[in-house]
Amino acid sequence: MSHFSTLRTKISSAEILTNSLRDLGINVKTDADVRGYNGQRLRADIVAVLEGEYDLGWSRNADGSFDLIADLWGVAKKHNQTELINSINQKYAVNKTLEEVKQRGLQNANVKLVLQ
Repeated sequence: MSHFSTLRTKISSAEILTNSLRDLGINVKTDADVRGYNGQRLRADIVAVLEGEYDLGWSRNADGSFDLIADLWGVAKKHNQTELINSINQKYAVNKTLEEVKQRGLQNANVKLVLQ
């Protein structure tokens, strides 16, 4: 029986996701296996290689978005999974916003993010 969970995300850019993971000091592999319970592995497009025996992975859907794939129980053994996933999502959102600003020719613009 698989321990892997699949969660829908709003992540759509592999490059920004990869850069965001690296910004957070997380090692990244592409087209690699996500490690799970008891040596189980599942292929993903992008893999965040975490300390310990478990990883986070993202697989692209037909609509271009990515699903998060992980053995969340295993990840939680060594990491606060909620904080970890939230920090990845936040870093992705910041990097995505900055990329959008650059594409619109506003390289010198100041970006103010307000968290509520």
